[in-house]
Amino acid sequence: MSLNIRRARPSEAGLVLAFIRELAEYEKLSHEVEATEAMIADALFGDDPQLYCAIAEWKGEPVGFAVWFLNFSTFSGRHGIYLEDLYVRPSHRGRGLGKALLVYLAKECVENGWSRLQWAVLDWNAPSIAFYKSLGAVMMDDWTLCRVTGSALARLAEKAP
Repeated sequence: MSLNIRRARPSEAGLVLAFIRELAEYEKLSHEVEATEAMIADALFGDDPQLYCAIAEWKGEPVGFAVWFLNFSTFSGRHGIYLEDLYVRPSHRGRGLGKALLVYLAKECVENGWSRLQWAVLDWNAPSIAFYKSLGAVMMDDWTLCRVTGSALARLAEKAP
């Protein structure tokens, strides 16, 4: 078989960062990438890793990845996976690699008794939205993603309770 999905290896932090940068470029968000290879290595392979990565290989060549961490549903009382990044290089799209990465994560959920696989998608990314829907994903249109970063995060942290 030409396709293989496997966990990232400690020597591959640079590869993971390269995929992150390629994804950011595709999403027109390159200006937001602050991560360094050392930061990625520590997050994935440090003393107590809370971040996980799978690499998609085509004929032995790494061509995509999925990065995730565990979340928790208080409603179900169980963990789940939050998929932070899913990316397949454009030259290898259409071969089932993205689907294979999602199947890999779905199996992780099922095998561990976790209740959900969840992620966000940019609203302009129609091809990805259609792809996700074809796999059974439900768009959560009644929820709005919230984020506090940078100076706003620092100001919030300084507020008195």
